[in-house]
Amino acid sequence: MVRDATAGDPIRGLKWTRKTSRNLSRALQRQGYLVGPDTVRRLLRQRGYVLRANRKRLSKKRDPDRDRQMRYLVRKRRAFHKAGLPAISIDAKQRELIGNFKNPGRTWRQTPLEVWESDYPSDAEGVAIP
Repeated sequence: MVRDATAGDPIRGLKWTRKTSRNLSRALQRQGYLVGPDTVRRLLRQRGYVLRANRKRLSKKRDPDRDRQMRYLVRKRRAFHKAGLPAISIDAKQRELIGNFKNPGRTWRQTPLEVWESDYPSDAEGVAIP
């Protein structure tokens, strides 16, 4: 727990972000608390904290050029559909290595997926721009 003389709840008042439960327990141990990572996780869950991914919901000021671009893409998609052709929309900002590389996130599996231990571009079968 975190000491806070101004509040009854020992965690309120001081927030630690971007720390693993192991790092939190080490920091608390340096302050004199005997607590392990499992206890830290349990206490955080009791207080309503859960592991979460970031949510893309914030946006900047609307750009008229962006709106014009989107309207153009909608017109093109409709024209393709009208002609009976498929339309594929691709966001091509980031390059991805092609191969058996580690990706962020988790999937439900019975055994872990084996991937290369490094992600050097020279190990890639190629590069894709999604």
